[in-house]
Formats: sequence, C-alpha cells, structure tokens
Amino acid sequence: MEYGEVVRRRRMVRSFDPDQGVPAGLVDRLLGYAVRAPSAGFTQGWRFLVLDTAADRAAFWAATTPVPVSGGPQRVGDVGSEGDVGSEGDGGSRWLRGMSTAPLIVVPHASRDAYLDRYAEPDKGWTDRDDARWPVPYWYVDAGFASLLMLLGAVDEGLGACFFGIPPQRTAAYRAAFAVPQEYSPIGAIAVGYPAADRRSPSLRRGRRGPAEVAYRGRWGAGYPAG
Repeated sequence: MEYGEVVRRRRMVRSFDPDQGVPAGLVDRLLGYAVRAPSAGFTQGWRFLVLDTAADRAAFWAATTPVPVSGGPQRVGDVGSEGDVGSEGDGGSRWLRGMSTAPLIVVPHASRDAYLDRYAEPDKGWTDRDDARWPVPYWYVDAGFASLLMLLGAVDEGLGACFFGIPPQRTAAYRAAFAVPQEYSPIGAIAVGYPAADRRSPSLRRGRRGPAEVAYRGRWGAGYPAG
C-alpha cells in the first residue's frame, strides 16, 4: 500500500473480528515498525507489553476498567484522534464491548530514567540528570512516535487498531497485574485486530481541519496559502 493511502485510511477502529487472531508474524512486524521510531540520543527507552492470550487480555480489562457506575462499566479513557465516542447513552459499555473483542493489546511504556541516564553519558554530558533541561518530556514523545508507527503499520497490514488511555486511577492495578516496574510508565494501550463493523465517532462531525487552518508560513497567524 502506498504511504499516502496508509495515512488517509488510518482511523481508530473500536470493534474487531473476535474469530480472527493476529498471526505472530504480524505482531513481530508491528513491533519492528515501532522500534524504527526516532528517539532522543537514540535512547530507545520504550518498552512494549504484548498481550495476545485470552487470559492476559481479560486481566488487562479487569485491571484498567473503572468500577462500574449506574448501569455498566465505564470506558477506559479513549483518547484516539477521532475523539470521544462514549459520551452518549450507554457509550461506555458499547465502547468496552467493541474494544474487548481485540485479539491483541500492545501497551507502550516510556522511561524517564533511561533518558536522564543517556544524557549523563560522556557524549551528552548532563551529569546532573536534571529533567528541567528538557523542553518537553521526550520519553513520552518518543513512545508516541513508536505507537504511531504501529498504528500506521496495522493499516498497511490490513489490520485495524485503536490507541486509548489507561485511567490514572487504574495505573497501579495495571502495574500489579503485569509486574510493570515503576521506572516504566504506560502511555496508553493499542488494541489491534481485523476490523469489524463499528460505530464511527460522532466527533468526526467536527470535520478534519486542513493545512490552511492549522499551519502558518513565516510568522504565527500569517496563514498558509493553499497550493
């Protein structure tokens, strides 16, 4: 598939074919795409937890799903780029029903310490390990880069995928369920599988903004002329 088509076809898929698993070779390829992401100082501080058995996926949803309130489980912070689909009626339980059909979950993690250690090495020389030196926390940025490569790779492989957040109040339960060390912070999770029919996010009604609406040339606010 041409790169432009991959980008145009990428969307957050929230329902999957429960009878069709993701072959091990495809999982390996997705992880191979992820580790090609750029990283500051070539730190490569990311780590990925692969959950591809029914027991592990069930443990993930049990650990990360908030306590049910008023008629059903709440959604697990969906922060996909197409927006919130769980704001209407039983949206939370509908979201969870669809997402829990994914045969594969990959959880990307970021390590602040890995970057502080890397930049204290002789070729960088920030021996004080002060994170105030960093204009933004690149450990999260780089893990996000890696996640996006997996999302794009999924499209190229004929799969669907959705990036979503783990609620902060459930992070401790997630860590306990999978023995995740404190050094590594989950930045979200990626559900992957062969797509099934799903309900498109009502947020899409907002429309996708084009370059002329979000870019400036030369000076902020100067506009970006089409063509």
